[in-house]
Amino acid sequence: MSNTVTILLEKWQEGSQEALSDLIPIVYNELHRLANHYIRAERNNHTLQTTALINEAIIRLMGENKSFANRSHFIAIAASTMRRVLIDYARMKNAQKRENEAFKITLTGIAESIMPQDIDLLALEEALKKLETIDASQVKIVELRFFCGLTIEETASILGISPTSVKNDWAMARAWLHRELS
Repeated sequence: MSNTVTILLEKWQEGSQEALSDLIPIVYNELHRLANHYIRAERNNHTLQTTALINEAIIRLMGENKSFANRSHFIAIAASTMRRVLIDYARMKNAQKRENEAFKITLTGIAESIMPQDIDLLALEEALKKLETIDASQVKIVELRFFCGLTIEETASILGISPTSVKNDWAMARAWLHRELS
């Protein structure tokens, strides 16, 4: 199955829209799980639906000239794209509010989290931008663990590093973000 996805990704990158049409049903359940995880982390009255998040991410991916090595790489890029969609959505909603009330996400689903339970999504995005200048690999780990809800092992597999490295970088990133967001 993973081989099929890689072949379809290659054909899509070569310009085959049929390959994209064949690819989406294969990875849809995984994309839905990621989008659902993102949406659950949003505030209760969030108006963006899971399917809309997936669709917007796919549309953005179609508009970018990205190269995907394999299924895991595609899912990681899709997850990052979903995060950007939610951030853009939060910015748009914030711009519409006169009192500029920040949108909150909760971190209740994160194992061993030491971050505050409510975090301003836009503040988190700014903190991640700062962290990226220090250690881009930690940002990737935060995206996969926090935003995608992946396990240590799944994250290690996608990034091609050891679970121990993921654990260590995850702990350092959480501590850094906790300090930055406090």
